[in-house]
Amino acid sequence: MRDIEQTIREVNGTMAIEGMPLTDNDKESLCGALRGEYSFAELIASIIAEYQSQRADA
Repeated sequence: MRDIEQTIREVNGTMAIEGMPLTDNDKESLCGALRGEYSFAELIASIIAEYQSQRADA
């Protein structure tokens, strides 16, 4: 579990630099993908869609 938490912190840090920090939901989804509950391709697509939707509404 420690490796998963570290990976999530690193991804969040990188995304924050780009102005897109992970939400709690994103972090939970990433944790699920790291555990093999869904594919990373599905996860990435859902995160991109969420941020595109937020940008379109702004």
